[in-house]
This record gives sequence, C-alpha cells and structure tokens, in this order.
Amino acid sequence: MNKKIALITGSSTGLGLETASLLAKNGYKVYATMRHLEKQDALIQLSQQDGIDLEVKQLDVTNLDHINQVVTDIINTESRIDILINNAGAGFVKTTELASDDEIMWQLNLNLMGVIRMTKAVLPYMRNQRDGRIINISSVGGLVGQPFNEIYCATKFGVEGYTEAMASYVQPEFNIKFTLIEPGGIQSEFTNNVMAQLQSTGGLKDDEYKPVLDSYLGGLKENYGTGSSQTSEEVATVILNTLEMEEPPIRTRTSDWSEAFTELKTQADPTGKEQQRRVVKLLGK
Repeated sequence: MNKKIALITGSSTGLGLETASLLAKNGYKVYATMRHLEKQDALIQLSQQDGIDLEVKQLDVTNLDHINQVVTDIINTESRIDILINNAGAGFVKTTELASDDEIMWQLNLNLMGVIRMTKAVLPYMRNQRDGRIINISSVGGLVGQPFNEIYCATKFGVEGYTEAMASYVQPEFNIKFTLIEPGGIQSEFTNNVMAQLQSTGGLKDDEYKPVLDSYLGGLKENYGTGSSQTSEEVATVILNTLEMEEPPIRTRTSDWSEAFTELKTQADPTGKEQQRRVVKLLGK
C-alpha cells in the first residue's frame, strides 16, 4: 500500500515537529517544512534515529515563491499530496491601541493568509485526485475572544470561518475533508515566543492597561497546571487520530479543558457537522 503524502508547515519546533515525527512513525511520508533550515537538526536527528520517512524543506508561508516551489517539488516526486497540515503561526499579546499596523498585518499575513495560500496551492492537485485532507491548526482563541489577544483571535476566527466555508462545498463536491484543531495552551516555545515578543516591543508599558494585563497573566499562571495546557505530543496524537477517521469532524477540541472553555459556543454542534449539513442543503445536495 502506498504511503499517504503529508505536507506540514511550521515544523521546526513544538506541535509541528511532534506531528511530523508522529505521522512518519505511523507510516506516512512526511514533508516537514520550516522557514529557517538552521532549525532542522532536531527533525533530521529524529529521522535518522527512528528510520522514519521524513524530508525537511524550507518554506515560508508568507512567501508565494517558497510555497509554489515546495508544492511543485513534492508533486514532481510523489505525483500527489494527500494531506496538508497548516500549523505555521504565531501568537500575539498586545492591546489594539499599542499594536502597530505592521504588527497587525504580520499576524494576518502569517496566521490567516498563510493558511489560505497553502490551501490554494494544494487544492488543484487534491481536486484532481478527488481526495485530500486539510487540517488547520486553530485555537480556543478561534472560538472565544480573550483579553489582550484580540489581534491573534481575529486571525483564528478568520481561519475558522475560512475552513467552515471550504468544508461546505469543497468537501462534498471533491472529497477534500477539512478539520479545525482547537487546542488550549500548548507547552512549547510558542508561549515563550509570545511573551518575548511582547517584552521586546514595549507591550508592557506602564499605562492604564498594565494592571489589567498583570491580572490576566496572573490568572494564566494560576491555571497553567490545572489542565489548561497540553504537551505538543498530546495534540499531535489528536491530529493523527483525526486523520485516521473515515468521517472526521469539522472541528475538534483537544482536551477536556478546551471543551469546557468553549462549551457555550460549541454545545449545540460540537463537531460542526450539523451546521455543515444545513449549509450543504443550500447546494441542493
């Protein structure tokens, strides 16, 4: 049986790295991509150590030339792409007043436009195959707005809406199945990078927002060990399990905590499948 071909973005650390490794260990041929190849050592070491079928490529999801070159290379080698996992992204903690236009556009370009660009690049091949899986890494922040995360949440709300819309017609017409993965906090460099970015850009200014920010960060620390965060390995396992479902959900939370946190938004249709069915009816299907 031929191996499924998986393309994963943002694979240098954290969830992307763990997902690439886990899929390769479970019989997938993985193309793990990252913006800077100097960060590839951990994946190369895993590949050699475990004898897994994994190749690392440079890809910046804000760079169309990178995207088109990588997708073309994979198609030329494998003749197909079965799975796209849109994992590349970054957090952003800062008030709207303090965020510059450049910072806001950086978030939109990376977290939302990166997903759209990558999806657009693989769609012609998946459509021709009449088969494909697209996994978009969202967040509970794509369902529930949170203090000081409004710019980040806006990008993830965008990913949610984009994915729902694509699933409403691309999935039933061309058998390309979409799923949103909605974790809470993940214990990885992601959180550390967010806080370092906040510190380096003056986000902790001593202004009227600072006491509110301090209170919010205190609440995060208090809840850190109560199930609000998961390891990258745990979330990667949810991704693998979703890929191996014949009829995957449109959206899935990755922990009991993320289920509870988003319950008011999701309890009527936890998987998103009922809403999809209602929209598909508009197509006369």
